[in-house]
Amino acid sequence: MLSPKQGRNPVWAGYCADPHVIKHEGVYYAYGTHFQVQETPGVWVAPPNEKRFVVLRSRDLVAWDYLGGALEPLPDVSSPEYWAPEVAFAQGKFWMYYSCPHPVEGGTQQRLRVAVSDAPEGPFRDCGKLLFPDEGFTIDASPFRDPKTGQWYLYFAKDYLEGRCGTGTAVAPMSDDMVTITGPAHPVAIPSADWQISWRNNRMYGRVFAEWHTVEGAHVVCHEGRYYCFYSGGNWQDESYGVAYAVADHPLGPWKDMGTQRGACVLKGQGKTIGPGHNSVVLGLDDKTHLCVYHAWDSTRTARQLCLDPIAWTAEGPKVTPTYQT
Repeated sequence: MLSPKQGRNPVWAGYCADPHVIKHEGVYYAYGTHFQVQETPGVWVAPPNEKRFVVLRSRDLVAWDYLGGALEPLPDVSSPEYWAPEVAFAQGKFWMYYSCPHPVEGGTQQRLRVAVSDAPEGPFRDCGKLLFPDEGFTIDASPFRDPKTGQWYLYFAKDYLEGRCGTGTAVAPMSDDMVTITGPAHPVAIPSADWQISWRNNRMYGRVFAEWHTVEGAHVVCHEGRYYCFYSGGNWQDESYGVAYAVADHPLGPWKDMGTQRGACVLKGQGKTIGPGHNSVVLGLDDKTHLCVYHAWDSTRTARQLCLDPIAWTAEGPKVTPTYQT
């Protein structure tokens, strides 16, 4: 079970988008994209402390302590646009995967990096390299260790400019050193459905796309011998956003996308839950129940907040019933 107070979402009132939760030595740590809202609604700035990404700690999944910021920003990247941290424990250290702006011709582009810390609360310090130097735009890295083989993989999002154009997800094998990609990227879930359309008549890459899709936020769980890749699709700013999944018999695929129809979503907005998405998964207090960790908008749509709900593994696939309360 989740806790005696299950269903009291959001579990923390602050801004915690793209949340990732790990359980280490019986304690839960949550990490998330952290902005503050200025007086103008919808305008976000970096948190007042010098470090990026919020860190929270809990022993019961109900009461969460704010520990401050996690990542020491790069000396040449003062932008608040540090996105979507995920943390893995390996080699006795904690490895944080994230994206931030990287200089390119004509401006900047989000690129993936990794930082390391001796403690789950940080401080995390960047390791000094781009993870995919030849990929261009890359975001939403999610490390996964295959419980069958011990091999590490890194799931991430990149842009696809053929067929249904937009952002989609991919995976590449990763070395035990946690910073070296050891093989080519393979597609996981890529744009495939109208519900994933996030923008229309969007100008990018020197052209106008009549329909631009978003498939992002990959996170993988091995359940009963099969691999489930949860992902988010649609426009993160509105009701179109939701969580679907793909399934495979190997971490590199081939993957079968089960979210080609909106009705097949694992998690979608309903009632007071607005735009739920960018989820991760962690085991509950019983070390058996899979919990879906996701963000949803508050009622004024000025902050994305941390939510937790159990995953029901049904004959039709994983399902999550959102329980947002104000």
